[in-house]
Amino acid sequence: MKFRTLRAPMAFAFSLAVGAHALAQDTVQMGAVLSLTGANATVGEDVRRAVALAVDKVNADGGVLGKKFSVVVEDSGGNATTALNAARKLVSVDKVPVVIGEYSSGITLPMAQYLVKEGVAHINIASTSVKIRDLGASSFNLIGLEDKGNQFSSKDVWDLGYRNVAMVAPNNAYGQGVVHGFKQEFEKLGGKVVTEVLYTAGQSTYRRELQQMSRSNPDAYIYTAYGQESAVINREALELGLRSKPWYAILISMSLSDTAPEIAKGQLGMEVGSVYGAAGKAYADAFAAKYKEGMKTSYTGYAYDAVLMTAAAMNKAKSTDTAAVQAALKELGKGGYVGVTGPIVFDAERQRTDPPYAKLKYDGKVVPR
Repeated sequence: MKFRTLRAPMAFAFSLAVGAHALAQDTVQMGAVLSLTGANATVGEDVRRAVALAVDKVNADGGVLGKKFSVVVEDSGGNATTALNAARKLVSVDKVPVVIGEYSSGITLPMAQYLVKEGVAHINIASTSVKIRDLGASSFNLIGLEDKGNQFSSKDVWDLGYRNVAMVAPNNAYGQGVVHGFKQEFEKLGGKVVTEVLYTAGQSTYRRELQQMSRSNPDAYIYTAYGQESAVINREALELGLRSKPWYAILISMSLSDTAPEIAKGQLGMEVGSVYGAAGKAYADAFAAKYKEGMKTSYTGYAYDAVLMTAAAMNKAKSTDTAAVQAALKELGKGGYVGVTGPIVFDAERQRTDPPYAKLKYDGKVVPR
């Protein structure tokens, strides 16, 4: 009796498994690990929207290898261990040939190291630590790293007339690289970093760090911080009277993604370039039409480009084998792939050769200056 009772549910479960397997065979997949919860959730959701828009575009253009195309998105929760587990799942269960993400360099690096060890392609769309360059043979990078970003931001701060500045950044691979690199480049120009502060993530207050910076009486405050932490820093800086002097944000859309507009107003900063040319405008228009609002950060275009470039590489390779897709990505990068963030050309180490940057300000939203 028990056997007869269980046989139907077991058969149903088996049919579901077969159906799911058949569906997977009819779909070409890649993976993404994004920070959909945690301190960078605003950025992560913005990027997830771009990924979904890119999937729509690929499928509207015929899919990949005659099949429907999709991206398996996993949430890192803003945590390195969770991101690593997500990457393992994408490789071992979903068996994707390419993974994009994460966001924070401290999370991207260990995750990408695992992917490279497994021979799976990793495309960096947001992290800027120079250590990205050393990940290995199956890593690709679409975004400007700290060395180029520090050169751009230090020259911009110098041109704005600031000579003695105080800095605050997160105490991780990204923040340490920004503080060290900016200081080095700024002092080459003749400027001086009078105070350097590295903050610990997840604090309920940053008043001690802000007061330490203010004691050096700088011309301006230079900072970079993740969304929700940055919101606390910006609010407390206003409460302590530190906004009487200029604030300059390195990666401004990240730094202001969760800050109230009335507090953010008037801040200056820089950012990786967002959209470029006719392709960029078409993408921005499509994003606004689909989501009824514009992009909140500058990273969406890089995710969009990574997804479309991966689909193009699969079609070019006529395969989803990761080695074949990697070879096709290299070929696309030799010719200068036209993305929404501008032309993408890879050097011999699969790094973008001329990543874009922009000078920005906050006036109700992040706009050019």
